[in-house]
Amino acid sequence: MNDDGSAQTTNIWPLPKFHFRVSWDDVEMDFQEVAGLDSETQVLDYRSGDAKHVSPIKMPGMIKSSNVTMKKGVFTRDHAVWDWFNEVTMNVVTRREVKIALLDETGAATMAWKLTNAFPVKITSPDLNATGNEVAIESIELAHEGIEIETV
Repeated sequence: MNDDGSAQTTNIWPLPKFHFRVSWDDVEMDFQEVAGLDSETQVLDYRSGDAKHVSPIKMPGMIKSSNVTMKKGVFTRDHAVWDWFNEVTMNVVTRREVKIALLDETGAATMAWKLTNAFPVKITSPDLNATGNEVAIESIELAHEGIEIETV
């Protein structure tokens, strides 16, 4: 008899990466792509003055996170990205908590990446070409102070 998968638990299959939602404050937006959800620990080389060996030891240093780039289609009267970017003035910025939630087949969040104190540092409008037939895509790049992972 063939196995129809009904006896299997739901946690053995990896989640697809194409069903996600991005939100901040009361704004919920649909993006085509989110990239840069990575962090790394900087490595410090240390050698004490009385060490008997000549090579340094490796120690974990500060955590460094990349900027997050998000791309989305351009829609009429959809200016939430530009509105946030236009709030940035010299040394004054509205920092927000941004949540990128990975969704299951029912649309419920299964896990999320939370960006702490995020703010826009770059926005890119679509390139325009009269001979093309592609969708207009804009992107926003966010700096932040760290990534946390939440599971539901």
